[in-house]
Amino acid sequence: MALVGKRVAFGRPFCYNENDGYVLSERGMVMGRNVMVTGTGRPYALGFNMVLRYLEAGDRVVATVRKESADLEKLKEQYGDQLIILTMDIGSSDSVNKAAEKLAGEIDHLDLLINNAVTVSPDCDKEFFDANLDYIARAIDVAAVGPMRVIKAFYPLLKKSDDVSLIINVSSEAGSISKCYRRNMIDYGMSKAALNMATMNLVNTFKKERKINIFCIHPGWIRTNGRDDNPAPLSSYEAAGILQGLFDKKWKDFDGPRFITNDGNAYPF
Repeated sequence: MALVGKRVAFGRPFCYNENDGYVLSERGMVMGRNVMVTGTGRPYALGFNMVLRYLEAGDRVVATVRKESADLEKLKEQYGDQLIILTMDIGSSDSVNKAAEKLAGEIDHLDLLINNAVTVSPDCDKEFFDANLDYIARAIDVAAVGPMRVIKAFYPLLKKSDDVSLIINVSSEAGSISKCYRRNMIDYGMSKAALNMATMNLVNTFKKERKINIFCIHPGWIRTNGRDDNPAPLSSYEAAGILQGLFDKKWKDFDGPRFITNDGNAYPF
């Protein structure tokens, strides 16, 4: 594979492969991809830091938010047209469909979709007898049905990728039914278990064409609230870097486990 010369994508150097036109970084990974991440408005959380990692890698990034984010706007000032900020509510099919129509007027394909957006109820930390169970349906609608809305609406752009496109559903060990040990986090655990089921349904839906690959992932224990007293070992930026490398490794792995940890190992459903 011959690499010729150096060029610049979005102000950053890359190499060009004269044989098949792929844009490659100096470490040999495909660059210049169109990446979309949902749930990106908070600078201390995973979604924002996934956006930052892919921007730093030279990819064009679509960052979706439910409401405006001053921190994303600052990134926009720095990265310009490399960053597209898209407003949508994944709890509404109408909102998601309109966002997909808008994006189709700005880019012609998507290579990577990271479904990261989530919600939890005010009673997430409460146990069964104290929790308001009426909150659960909303959590599942956003965290499990929401990614399916996004995948359905943006499927035409994913299909237009020149290569295999990848969908990552950010799940959690809390969504494992077989390893459940908690008495709290009922809404969160149920929504992530539902997301895992949705992922497997879509594995079956897409398996014959081998054009779209999909995983659900436990991203690790992360300081997603940004607090210094959080005992989690990983910052969101560190976790985003680990996941970025993992996604490249798993991009065309159609036959391995579907629910995986941030080191690529299978996690039980």
